[in-house]
Amino acid sequence: MKFTKVEFQSIQNSTAFQIDEDTCLTDTNEAMLNKPILTQPLKTVSLFTGCGGSDQGLINAGCEILMANDILTYAKDVYEANLPETDFKTDSIDQIRSFPSADVLAGCYPCQGYCQGGARDTGRKINVLYREFDRALRKIRPKVFIVENVSGMARSDNRHFLNAQLVRFRLAGYRVTWDIINAAEYGLAQERRRIFIVGIRSDFGVKYQFPKPTHGPGLKPIKTQREVLKDLQEEWPQGEFCDQDFHWYYLSRDRYRGWDEPSKTILANARHLPLHPMSPPLKKIGTDQWVFEGDPNKARRLSYKEAAALQDLGGWEFPDTAGLLSKYKVIGNAVPPMIFRQIFEALPEEVFS
Repeated sequence: MKFTKVEFQSIQNSTAFQIDEDTCLTDTNEAMLNKPILTQPLKTVSLFTGCGGSDQGLINAGCEILMANDILTYAKDVYEANLPETDFKTDSIDQIRSFPSADVLAGCYPCQGYCQGGARDTGRKINVLYREFDRALRKIRPKVFIVENVSGMARSDNRHFLNAQLVRFRLAGYRVTWDIINAAEYGLAQERRRIFIVGIRSDFGVKYQFPKPTHGPGLKPIKTQREVLKDLQEEWPQGEFCDQDFHWYYLSRDRYRGWDEPSKTILANARHLPLHPMSPPLKKIGTDQWVFEGDPNKARRLSYKEAAALQDLGGWEFPDTAGLLSKYKVIGNAVPPMIFRQIFEALPEEVFS
């Protein structure tokens, strides 16, 4: 199923696509505050899996991952070092012709064309891999699916891509809801805004509602870097952090957050990692121009272990089968387990019965 340019235009103009207030929800029923209790594991297929952050969240919620897939060999190495029971395939998704029967389909297809820190080229073929997810969705027919992607997908200049996905998933027989979640408002010590798309098979007759934030004004305090990094006390862990120069692009925005704040977003590109909170703060001196307020020689980026901890992957093993840049890449691309778990646990009870 492919959409031509003319079809895209008709989708954008059609009443079938128009997003109403029900498709982007932030409230949830009081009943959703009670986490579902699984009487037996929900069988799950995971596509565009990365190193397994989302799958760890699902496992923590009681799911059984039957199959995972990613073309990145090092992602498989990390996954199998931490979640060895899953059948992990490194085949290109378009070469996988059959999938296990499953209750849940999870996926985080690539986002470089929409990502603020990436290529931002919406014409790249990689940006339409959601079609492969849609193909798997129609073959498996799970009870529910959950997709995570960068929030840039919802920008006005990218909205037609989001629209195309929503239409495909609805035509596949799912009631679909989406929202942008800031992970700092759900207990992660990191400012991380991501779009989640959740679909429940139409025959259940229910629609997903996103969980309410748990952290922020009037709620629990926002978790800080100090809380997460307290056990990683080595100031200059040699070989564990990117020591490249702070080039002009790095200093075109504020990369600093203090000890008692959440981290800036953990990215997949090592050169763009946030500053460690022991670093001197940055000061704006002009448009897209920042300088250190203190000695730049006392500044460094977060190490890969610190980045992992801020991604809720503290204690994970990252084998030395690849170099430092690959470790940063899989960590930055991961979905924090605690966030994916909360999205899953907000599913209505009907799905679990």
